[in-house]
Amino acid sequence: MASNGFGQTFRFTTWGESHGPAIGCVVDGCPPGIALAQDDLQVWLDRRRPGQSRFTTQRREPDRVNILSGVFEGRTTGTPISLAIDNVDQRSRDYSKIADRFRPGHADYTYWKKYGHRDYRGGGRSSARETAMRVAAGGVARKVLGSSVSIRGALVQMGEKTVDRARWDWDAVGDNPFFCPDTAVVGDWADYLDSIRKAGSSVGAVIEIVAEGAPSGLGEPIYGKLDSDLAAALMSINAVKGVEIGDGFAAAAKRGEDAHDEMVPDAEGGITFLSNNTGGVLGGISTGQAVVARFAVKPTSSILVPRRGVNEAGEAVEIVTTGRHDPCVGIRAVPVGEAMMALVLADHLLRHRAQNG
Repeated sequence: MASNGFGQTFRFTTWGESHGPAIGCVVDGCPPGIALAQDDLQVWLDRRRPGQSRFTTQRREPDRVNILSGVFEGRTTGTPISLAIDNVDQRSRDYSKIADRFRPGHADYTYWKKYGHRDYRGGGRSSARETAMRVAAGGVARKVLGSSVSIRGALVQMGEKTVDRARWDWDAVGDNPFFCPDTAVVGDWADYLDSIRKAGSSVGAVIEIVAEGAPSGLGEPIYGKLDSDLAAALMSINAVKGVEIGDGFAAAAKRGEDAHDEMVPDAEGGITFLSNNTGGVLGGISTGQAVVARFAVKPTSSILVPRRGVNEAGEAVEIVTTGRHDPCVGIRAVPVGEAMMALVLADHLLRHRAQNG
């Protein structure tokens, strides 16, 4: 299996399976001399960790990350940074009944067609368990970007439920189990997801990621566009089926005078944008405004509602997926989206320095 890495100058490669002994990644291209400790990464992993509320999978994984290489006396050495997390709460028996069956919505069938066999225990490599290492690598990327760059994410839609942007409060995001910026809807969302969970079903979600403080000039005009790399990064997250930058698809319904961001001179001799419909990217290059992206996550494929499927012998079967699963996998995708934003920005920052000094 190829294509396990992402990035150019700042690159990370993940390894491991959902029910293997461990998962890990190697981060390459990190500059030397950056202060880095396990706690710098653990703080982000703790936000993604499963089992923290009744609204996420009850798999109990501490997700304690170990730095195996690339750091000496508390600072990066410029050599590959190897990170690993032990898997401690696998229940492979939960998947024994679907060992020869292709679950609707999962990668079972496509993996089998491509490789001729598959790891059915939790989906193996296709499991969202892999995203823990993206969050760990994203912690390294945040250190490269420095404290001047702030990256935050929020859940803006769960199933048919949406937030009211007039009540947006970033401080509220960390105070509820949904990463929701609108405190007025949290109770309704809880009741809604409880009903979905008790019915053995699942719902999708939309996550918004905002990066503030990123300098202008990041990105290339054609095939290395900042927004195209960001779209690829977010689309690579498990269960993501759509990505938009700035206004995204809503821009198609606007007139030119409403969609384009006007500019005026500022007091320091620079430029101030009067809006940010483009999501902080023009012609593939950052403007210095907030970089804004959203991505849509489909409903969790593992549900208790019986569904029609096919087994490896080509026979029709009824499939019910038991075990521990997220009724809305989009909740824990928020820190993953933040990590992918950080990884793309760090890569482009180093690429920019390499070309322009």
